[in-house]
Amino acid sequence: MKNGNGALIGAILAAAIIVAGSMTYLGLQMRSSGGGDMQEQIDAGIEAYIKKQQEEAAKAQAEANKPIVVQGDYSDDDAVLGDPDAPVTIIEWSDYECPFCKRFVTQTLPQIKENYIETGKVKFIYRDFPLGFHDPLATEQAMAAECAREQGGDEIYFAYHDLIFETTRGNGRGMEKEGLYSFASELGLNESEFADCLDSEKYKDEVAKDMEDGESIGVRGTPAFLINGTMVSGAQPFAAFEQVIEAALNQ
Repeated sequence: MKNGNGALIGAILAAAIIVAGSMTYLGLQMRSSGGGDMQEQIDAGIEAYIKKQQEEAAKAQAEANKPIVVQGDYSDDDAVLGDPDAPVTIIEWSDYECPFCKRFVTQTLPQIKENYIETGKVKFIYRDFPLGFHDPLATEQAMAAECAREQGGDEIYFAYHDLIFETTRGNGRGMEKEGLYSFASELGLNESEFADCLDSEKYKDEVAKDMEDGESIGVRGTPAFLINGTMVSGAQPFAAFEQVIEAALNQ
């Protein structure tokens, strides 16, 4: 019964708002016209009020959907996948323990690779954004990938990146830290050098710099992307990326 009363009260309030708004228009029209048929003026007032509300709602929605464009180069010196001279650059801020980032890597990135990276149209840059509630593992994974890159370059970096996402279950407890050492061995890296690099937290400042750059342009969650300066947030489907990439290619 309480739910029914709440719905009734909500309906009454909504009706009151419409009537109040329409009466404002009515008063203005009556003053300008000097009278006239009351019902016609009431109807006109309601219609004008509703039209105004619809226009304001449409304007607000259009503003909310307006792409955010960021000026400046945020590629830093992070690992690059694809042709360095590709006309379109995708920069991702990501967290190895983020389930939505894993979804992007497993479902959407392969399509971007096939259609744009492997065809030389797009280069992909990965930057770290380990969320605090996924630490310490998320930051350890980010540092480990940098240690792998130190020995093997960008190709090994992305191979290591793939191994993490293929293995982790996410949410900060997705795998054991010992697995990070095993990945190094699996990829043929010098295990001792890798362990020294990871245990010393050599790339902790590099990871922090990635986060600072992301925060400076409004990144608050992961994954987040810059596509030739246009922000795309969340694990969007391939079609969403395709639209922004094609627009960038056609500029």
